[in-house]
Amino acid sequence: MLAAFPSGIYLEVRAASEPQVIAVVTGEAVRLPNAMVVGRPVPRVAVGDEAHVGDGSIDVGRLSLRAGRWWDPAPPLGRVDPARLAAALPVMAELCDRSPRRPALEGNGAARALVRGCAELSLLGCVTAAEGLVGLGPGLTPSGDDMLAGLLVALRHLGAAAGAERAVWLAGWLAAAVTFDVRGRTTPISAALLHCAARGEAGGEVLAVLRGLAGRQPLEPVLHRLLQIGHTSGADLAWGMRVGLAAVVGLGGGGG
Repeated sequence: MLAAFPSGIYLEVRAASEPQVIAVVTGEAVRLPNAMVVGRPVPRVAVGDEAHVGDGSIDVGRLSLRAGRWWDPAPPLGRVDPARLAAALPVMAELCDRSPRRPALEGNGAARALVRGCAELSLLGCVTAAEGLVGLGPGLTPSGDDMLAGLLVALRHLGAAAGAERAVWLAGWLAAAVTFDVRGRTTPISAALLHCAARGEAGGEVLAVLRGLAGRQPLEPVLHRLLQIGHTSGADLAWGMRVGLAAVVGLGGGGG
């Protein structure tokens, strides 16, 4: 057991080569891409307790939790008109700018460099800036990691939906850079979530914002919900998604 809270517990499977963390959360908690959602209070555990995972179940003490159904943390958006994303960019920017929830690293040099690198499609600039953000900030999921997770997911999903192949290409290179030896550069929980984001996997609140940007549902309520997550995690994720959206719009669709 890595961490325990009233609404969720986090356990690490140490046998895997890449960081494997499973969250067991109630329906009221944030649904992370690596989460098992339960319809009961989470078991009372202490950090350091042992659990057993396998065959679709998690055994914690005398309690056995078995998966009843599986959910997809990386559902494709389908085709999206690049013009729709272009129209969504100023709306997202205005909603984020007027929100009292601000990214913890707003104004940070590496964050500014990442914006420039994405805008210029500079692989060297993006990778250098991203490596400076990995593990930066306090908490179970440092702010720099949340920013990168939002960026990776937005580049991959929105780029694929709009036909902006270079955005997907950039997502792939950035994913490789930020996940390389990530276990030694940030917390186990955050390292696992970066691996999830590298594959395009995201939590329910992030997926809802992607659908909002694509015009599948109203954007403002789902973005507001994302911004409320944690002290700054939601704002950090939204920052990354905004940068990724801007890059996709700048690169254009139709293979551009």
